Amino acid sequence: MKAFQQGFSTFLRRRRARRHFERRPLLDTLAAATKGVPTLPSTTAPPSTAGAVPAAFGQDLLAAARDDPTQALARLRTQADGLDAAEAARRLARDGPNEVQHEPPLPGWLRLWRCYLNPFNLLLTALALLSILSADAKAAVVIGTMVALSTGIRFVQEGRSHRAAEGLRALVSNTATVRRPGQPAPLEIPVRTLVAGDVVALSAGDMVPADCRVLTARDLFVAQAAMTGESLPVEKFVQGTGTTAGVLEQRNLVFMGTNVTSGTATALVVATGGRSYFGTLAAHATATETTPNAFQAGVNSVSWLLIRFAAVMVPVVFLVNGFTKGDWLEAFLFALSVAVGLTPEMLPMIVTTTLAKGAVRLSSKQVVVKRLDAIQNFGAMDVLCTDKTGTLTQDQIALARHADAYGQDTDEVLHFAFLNSHYQTGLKNLLDRAVLAHVELPVELKLEEAYRKVDEIPFDFERRRMSVVVAALVNGQDHHHELICKGAVEEVLAACTRVRTQEPVDASLDGDRAMPTLPLDAALRARTQAVTAGLNAEGLRVVAVAVRTLPPGQTTYSVADETDLTLIGYIAFLDPPKETAAPALKQLAAHGITVKVLTGDNDLVTLQVCRQVGLPATAVLLGAQVEAMDDAALQAAAASHSVFAKLSPLHKERIVRALRAGGHVVGFMGDGINDAPALRAADIGISVDSAVDIAKEAADIILLEKSLLVLDEGVVEGRTTFCNMLKYIRMTASSNFGNVLSVLVASAFLPFLPMLPLQLLVQNLLYDIGQTGIPFDNVDPELVARPLQWNPADIGRFMLFFGPISSLFDLLTFSVMWWVFDASSVARQTLFQSGWFVVGLLTQTLVVHMLRTPKLPFLQSRAAAPLMAMTLAIMALGIWLPLGPLASDFRLEALPAAYYGWLVAILLGYCTLTTWMKRLYIRRHGWQ
Repeated sequence: MKAFQQGFSTFLRRRRARRHFERRPLLDTLAAATKGVPTLPSTTAPPSTAGAVPAAFGQDLLAAARDDPTQALARLRTQADGLDAAEAARRLARDGPNEVQHEPPLPGWLRLWRCYLNPFNLLLTALALLSILSADAKAAVVIGTMVALSTGIRFVQEGRSHRAAEGLRALVSNTATVRRPGQPAPLEIPVRTLVAGDVVALSAGDMVPADCRVLTARDLFVAQAAMTGESLPVEKFVQGTGTTAGVLEQRNLVFMGTNVTSGTATALVVATGGRSYFGTLAAHATATETTPNAFQAGVNSVSWLLIRFAAVMVPVVFLVNGFTKGDWLEAFLFALSVAVGLTPEMLPMIVTTTLAKGAVRLSSKQVVVKRLDAIQNFGAMDVLCTDKTGTLTQDQIALARHADAYGQDTDEVLHFAFLNSHYQTGLKNLLDRAVLAHVELPVELKLEEAYRKVDEIPFDFERRRMSVVVAALVNGQDHHHELICKGAVEEVLAACTRVRTQEPVDASLDGDRAMPTLPLDAALRARTQAVTAGLNAEGLRVVAVAVRTLPPGQTTYSVADETDLTLIGYIAFLDPPKETAAPALKQLAAHGITVKVLTGDNDLVTLQVCRQVGLPATAVLLGAQVEAMDDAALQAAAASHSVFAKLSPLHKERIVRALRAGGHVVGFMGDGINDAPALRAADIGISVDSAVDIAKEAADIILLEKSLLVLDEGVVEGRTTFCNMLKYIRMTASSNFGNVLSVLVASAFLPFLPMLPLQLLVQNLLYDIGQTGIPFDNVDPELVARPLQWNPADIGRFMLFFGPISSLFDLLTFSVMWWVFDASSVARQTLFQSGWFVVGLLTQTLVVHMLRTPKLPFLQSRAAAPLMAMTLAIMALGIWLPLGPLASDFRLEALPAAYYGWLVAILLGYCTLTTWMKRLYIRRHGWQ
C-alpha cells in the first residue's frame, strides 16, 4: 500500500510539472447513452376492477423467492455468471422477445374497420343506403367514394404513422446489463433479447427489465408503487419474506416496469415479456375508460360543436324545403346532403396525417415523439423547467481543483476521491468520471496490491452522499479499513467531527501515526464554508471528501457508520456554459416560453451559470424554503422566481404542480433519477437519449441531443403541426356554416332546390380532396411565436364571423343567375344549379388560402406547393365539370361565356371583403 501511495504522489507531481491544468475529453460520458427505456406502456397502477391475474400465475416467481440463490440458479439451469450467448439465443428463440404488447398490433382488416368506424362515416353510409333505396345510384357512388376516401387515406396514414413511430422508438437506446461467462465485464444487450436465466446488474436509475429474483443486494431500494400502491420505495434483500406471503410481498423479487431508486444488486431473470407480472396483468385486464388528454378533449369538443350545429340546422333545412317544394322525399335527401356538407368527415384523416407528419419532421430535428398527442402540448408549453447541468452547461465536467479544508491544493484529497470513484458500483455520475479521467494511473501502479474493496454505502437523495470502504493492505493483509465519504458539502459536514489540518505530513497514509486533525468547532466550520463559497462564486461545483479510519474486523457497513468523519478537503469541478445556451434562451423567450432552472446543485454555482448565459436571476429559492411553504405560497413563489436550487426530487415535483395550478402549460426537461417525479407531473415530460431509464420512461418527448436549441426547434415544429390542424377545422366550420345559410335563404324563396343532393355531395367531395394538402402547408412565423392551446369558443366565433361572408356572395350569385341569366324557373334550374356549383366550389377552395394566414394570401404568405397544387387542380376541375362530358351525369350544363366575367368579379369581391373582415377580426379578437 505504501509503495502505491508514494507512486501515486510521484505520478501527480510529474503530471503537474508537465502542465498546470489540462481538460481531458471525458469519453466515459458516452457510456450513459447505452442505458435505454424498456418498451413498456406507462406503468400506472392497475385498478382493482381491471381484471384478475390467473390463480396459477406467479408459481415460478414464488418458487424462485423461496429457494436460496444457489437453488434458484439451478432451477433455471443457469449459473452465477449468467448464460452463455448460445444458450441465451436458444431460449430467446423458444420464449420470444422480452416485450409486453400493451396494445398488440391489429390485423389489417380490423384496423381498416376502426378507421371506418366514426360518426361521420356512419352518417355518410346511412345517406348512401337511402340513396340506393330511392334509386339514386349516382349519389350512392359519390357518397361511397367519400367514405372510401376518408377511410382509405386514414388507413394509409395511420399505417405510416405507426411505422414511423416504431422507427423513431428504435432511435432511443434500450439495453440491460447482463453477465456472460468468460466476459471480464458485464455486457449491455437490448432489453428485448433478455431471457429467463440471465443474470442482470441493477443500479440506481435502472428500470427493472423483467421479473427477477435478487441474488445480491446492497441498500437496494425499488419504487414499485405501480404494482403495489406503496408510495415509498421498498428495500429488497436476498432473503425472501416467507412461505405464506404472496408474489408482490416477497422482498427478494423485483418486477418489470419498476425502477431502482438507490443501491445496487445482481438479479436472476425469472419471467420475461408476457409471462412477467406486468405482462400477465396487462393480458388479463379488462378494458377501462381512459380520461382524454388535452389534445383529445380539444378534438372532441370541436367535433361535438359541429355535430350540435348540424343537429339544429339540418331539420330546419328539411322542414323549409318540405313545406316550400312539397316533395318531402327530395327534401329529406337534400337535408341529408346538407348534413354531409356540415360533417368534417376528413377530420380524423387530417388529424392523423398532420400528427404523423409533425412527428417525422420533429425526428429530423433530433426530437423523438413517444406519444403523438404530446405534439399539441409541446406547442402549448409556456413554461419550461430544466436542470442546469448539460442544458445550460457543456456537460463536459473536468476536475479543476483538489484542495484541503483551508483552500490549499493537496494531493491527499484527490487520492481519497479517486479511491471512492474507482470502487463505487452505483450510478457513476459525471463527477466520478471526471475524477477517474483526471488521474489516469500509469500501468506500473498496481491498485489491487494496495487496496481491497470491503463494502459500499450507496448514494441516495436524502443523504446526498455515498461512501466506499476499502481495506488498506500491508504485505497482502488487511491493515485497517478506510471509510471514504464523498458528497454535497452540507451533508458531508453534518457527518464530520474533525478537520484535517494544514500541517505537512508524510506521503504515506498507512495509519502508522494519527492524522493531524482539529475538532470541527463553529469557527472552523465557518472557515471551511467560506472556502466552499469562494469556489462556488468562481462557478465551480464543490464536493466534500471525508474519511474515517476503522479497525479491519468489520465486514459490512451501513449509513450508521457515516459518523465521526474527518473532513479531508474538497474537489471542485468546472462545467462551462454552452455557447448555444444564451441564444437558445433568447429564442425560447421570443417564442413566449419562460425558462426556470430547477436544480439540486449549489445556489451560488447555479446563479453564476445563469448570469453567464443571460438568464435573469436576481433571487434564488432554496429547497429548504420550498419545504416550508404551503401550496398557495409555493404557487406565488414559483411564478415570481426563475431559479431554484438545492432541490430534492419531491421539491421539483411540487414546483411543477404549483406552476400548473397557476394556469401554465409546463414542460419539464430532465435526465436523472431525481427528475422522474417532475417529468410525470409536467404537462409534457422531455428527456434525452442519454438519460437514465426511469427518466426516459416518464417522458413524452426524447431529445437525441441535449440542447435548448433543439428543444426550441421542436417547440416550433409542434406549433406548426397544431396550426395546420386548426386551419382545417376553422376553414371547414366557417365554409360549411356559410353554405347552410345560403341553402336556407335559397330554399325559402326559390321554386326549386338551389343545388341537387348529388351536386352538393360532389362539391363536398372535391373540397375534401383539396384539403389533403393542409398537413404539408407552411405556417407563418408569427403564428408559432406564442404558445397555442385549444379554444372551442374561438372556433365557434370564427365560424359565425366568416361564414356569412360566403353566404353574401352566394346570394349575389343567386341574383345574377336569376335576373342576368334568366334562370328563374323550374325548367331553367339546371343552369342556376350549375352557376352556384362553380361559385360555391371556387369560394370554398379560395377560403383555404384566405383563412390559412392573417396576412395577404399569395403576396405576403404563400401556401406550400402540395396545397397550392391541390387547390388549383380542384378549381380547374370545378370549372371543367359543367363543360365536360360528365356534365349530364351530375345534371350540370355549360355556362354562358358572360358568366365567367361575373365569376371573376364575384371571386375578387369575395377575396377583398374577406381580407377586410380578417383585419377587423384580428383587431377585435386576435388571430388565434
